[in-house]
Amino acid sequence: MKMQINEIYEVLVAGTREYVKKSGFSKVVMGLSGGIDSAVVCVLAKDAFGAENVLTLAMPSRYSSKASETYARRIAGNIDVKIKTLDISDVYDSYERTLKPFLETKKNNDVEIYLQNIQARIRGNILMAFSNKLEHMVLATGNKSELLTGYCTLYGDMTGGIAPLADVTKTMVYELADYINRKDEIVPREIIERVPTAELSPNQTDQDALPPYGILDEIICCLEGGCSAEDISRKGFDIETINWVKERVEKNRYKRKQAPSGIKITTQLPTS
Repeated sequence: MKMQINEIYEVLVAGTREYVKKSGFSKVVMGLSGGIDSAVVCVLAKDAFGAENVLTLAMPSRYSSKASETYARRIAGNIDVKIKTLDISDVYDSYERTLKPFLETKKNNDVEIYLQNIQARIRGNILMAFSNKLEHMVLATGNKSELLTGYCTLYGDMTGGIAPLADVTKTMVYELADYINRKDEIVPREIIERVPTAELSPNQTDQDALPPYGILDEIICCLEGGCSAEDISRKGFDIETINWVKERVEKNRYKRKQAPSGIKITTQLPTS
């Protein structure tokens, strides 16, 4: 029987609390980007551990918009969790200078993927430093759609002791945000309505690399249900998109094998 969104929310809160506490932690730290995934995880964490036991870090780079930090501070303020800002631009510049003699940079305005991922890995390192020093468990904020397709960075945004949304598709993340806001606007509407972006390069959006999440998640659901590409195409989806998703899921198994644990809400977590 399919769980209702309120049941899913309670399972995620209880499962995260139990896992963290059984691991010997009572406090958590996480990155707060101004995006919907980290906003939802932040509220989950507050409900699981209490606001006084949640520390959030905003870690802007040269490609982060001013709005992102504003939104991060708004969600933190709405639920009274602590937030600290650590600009990673200087650290990123030092990486770039160090690597430049060894890794030739393309002669265009694109930010190469290794430079994009360095930003995510800097943030992962900072989170782990706070974890080690303060004895907080790191919460990873990635969702199932990203994890299955490999739209995530090993040792970067995948850093964490647990990923509460590991079995939650992006479209369900939006449902969770609406559920959280059922009485009051806790997750700001601007966060829910903004175009999803990792902000690792200028004007980047998730849909530059992925199909629209509504389509992607439907295909993922069908694949997990054992449907063939031909079966899914008969539902009206483009066969090239279906095959692209299927190939991405298969090729990124190695990332999922190294992902933090998640809370199971469907028949299987994205590990195989």
